[in-house]
Amino acid sequence: MALSQVGLERLNTSVTDKIGERKNLIINGAMQVAQRGNVSSVTDGYGGADRFKFNRSGAAVVTLRQQGVGNSPTDQGFGFCQQIDVTTADSSLAAGDYALISYRFEGQDLQQLKKGTANAQQVTLSFYIKSPKTGTHIVELVDQSNSARHVNKAYTVSSANTWEKKTVTFPMETSNTITNDNARRMDLNWWLAAGSTYSSGSLQTSWGADTNANRAVGQVNCMDSTDNNIFITGVQLELGTVATDFEHRSFAEELRSCYRYFYHTGADSTDTAYFDDAGGVAQAESTTKAICAVRHPVEMRSTPTVTLFDAVDASGNVTQKGHTHGIPAVANQSGRIGFQRVSASGSPTFQLSGEKPVSFGYKAESEL
Repeated sequence: MALSQVGLERLNTSVTDKIGERKNLIINGAMQVAQRGNVSSVTDGYGGADRFKFNRSGAAVVTLRQQGVGNSPTDQGFGFCQQIDVTTADSSLAAGDYALISYRFEGQDLQQLKKGTANAQQVTLSFYIKSPKTGTHIVELVDQSNSARHVNKAYTVSSANTWEKKTVTFPMETSNTITNDNARRMDLNWWLAAGSTYSSGSLQTSWGADTNANRAVGQVNCMDSTDNNIFITGVQLELGTVATDFEHRSFAEELRSCYRYFYHTGADSTDTAYFDDAGGVAQAESTTKAICAVRHPVEMRSTPTVTLFDAVDASGNVTQKGHTHGIPAVANQSGRIGFQRVSASGSPTFQLSGEKPVSFGYKAESEL
């Protein structure tokens, strides 16, 4: 049966609306983008897949890696995952010890939750995890807009070292609105270990005041052995009470979204990578100042911390052609869009004779 003109218009409008929507509030949930490469000796920071941060208190140390085919649930359409490889164990947790993986949100990206209104929306989290430990695991939302109010949910891992899909629905309270800005306003945390400070109470399954003892009750210790590896991928947070099929996005779209928080000019974090695709070229106007016009690929969340690299990948340095590598330098006149000046901050300085160009790679960080 042929569609009427009105029917076609409605279909086109529906398709256009869907194309313009993102149901998944997570960036890089399929772990496709890994700008920093693998990072070892992590106690508090990023590595492997972009946007997912490891944090701990205690003895645990990990290596963060993006893993590909062979370690990912490819039968579910995922070619990459984030690996948390325990390299220093915390087998006997002190009261204040903990470990978790965190994803952080800007407030302006969560206004559709309508938190703090009569129309507050429930949200459903779904993800794939491969844990070395069976038993109870905890995931939580923390409202950084409102004195770290939190809600916590338990899920069960049935088989060790086996990919399992998990689904958790969180309520959303009708009080305590989320500030509408570009600051850190909500955390999504996967607990990996929890000392008694965080596990001695009753699990807080509805929104409430910041009470550490109620945050990770029953959490198994995934940090207790250097044989332990935790893998996660397919992370989706969406409105409603049903976990729908994962929203796969193109690599290009995810990469551009990640650039808002972190960008570097190389293909990976190996030697000379920051310089391989040179971030910029400047012209010295004095022995300590060089003018440039560097523009980031997207507007960053806030004015980033910029680190320059010379042609031999030495951090905090630039190269002047026909002169030398290893000129200590910093980026100045910097904003969310780019920077306009490179200043020599030590010795040697820039040479003015012969109009020798100053070149550099760089990384810019504006994480939450």
